[in-house]
Amino acid sequence: MIQVKMFDYEHEKDLENGMNYFLGQIREDQIVDIKYEIAAFGEEDEENQIYCFSAMVIYRK
Repeated sequence: MIQVKMFDYEHEKDLENGMNYFLGQIREDQIVDIKYEIAAFGEEDEENQIYCFSAMVIYRK
């Protein structure tokens, strides 16, 4: 059966740590694909930008 695991963090190091932990729990041959995306957004009157680091692991259970 094909499953997905979603990850969504504000910092790339948190994403890396979360994914590495999960990937350490499954076998390498179970991994089908990994999708990765970065989104950045903020409002015009604010100086701060918000980042969203997301990934999806598609794997066989």
